[in-house]
Amino acid sequence: MYTMRKYYYPFISQFDPCRPIREKSYETPPNLYVGFQPYGLPQYPLREALYAGTLWPIFYNPYKSPYKHREEQDEQ
Repeated sequence: MYTMRKYYYPFISQFDPCRPIREKSYETPPNLYVGFQPYGLPQYPLREALYAGTLWPIFYNPYKSPYKHREEQDEQ
C-alpha cells in the first residue's frame, strides 16, 4: 500500500555546523497514484470544491505537518 508521506534519511557529516535532522519527509500528491481519471467520479458540491481546492474527493489531500506529531511525542 502506498502512503502520501515519504521519508528519507540524508547523509550526515561530522562537519555540519548545525544539529542534524536525521529523518526528513515530503508529501506526494494523490494524482500520482491515479493512472487516468475514471469516468463518473463523485464530485464535491461547488462550495465544498472551492474550499477543498479540487472538484473530486480522491484528489483532496490536506497538508498534515510532520512536526506536529513529533512535538506531541516530545511532550509526553
